[in-house]
Amino acid sequence: AGCISFGPETPDSLLTLTPTATAPAGSGASSNAGQSIVLSEFEAPAALDVTRVPVQIDDTSIAYLQDATWVEKPARLFRRLIGETLRTRTNRIIVDGDDPGALAQTRLNGTVRQFGYDARNSSVVVVFDGVLPGAGSSVRTRRFEAVISGVAPEAAAVGPALNQAANQVALEVAEWIG
Repeated sequence: AGCISFGPETPDSLLTLTPTATAPAGSGASSNAGQSIVLSEFEAPAALDVTRVPVQIDDTSIAYLQDATWVEKPARLFRRLIGETLRTRTNRIIVDGDDPGALAQTRLNGTVRQFGYDARNSSVVVVFDGVLPGAGSSVRTRRFEAVISGVAPEAAAVGPALNQAANQVALEVAEWIG
């Protein structure tokens, strides 16, 4: 008998995002449609629409960090992180996921612009452009950014630093939405 391999070697560990605070079991909320928020699926450029951590080498070149793999695409992880942050920071109902949340009047859309390592200055960078359609044809937008400097180019250092930066942005988004 022999050993059969059906794909690339699996990584020793996978990266994920964890919120700084979570809603306790059994917690819930009730409100009207005006107080509910739907988190639409966030957009991301092709370089981020993968489970690897991009490294910005220079203005026009990227690579991917060795031994750093997300459990799923970072835009989805980040949306869930924002959802949990909103859940613990606001008194609103948060509809996160594929549920259309037809009754919610507030929808957070956005694009994850950067979510990786910048080799030029040894830092991790998270940039998110949030979009909140308002009543009628009004729209609010805001760019959020967090940079953590002095990070070694290793998965064991980059993963926690990205988690810290993502939590910082999620908190700023929660404060913006209110």
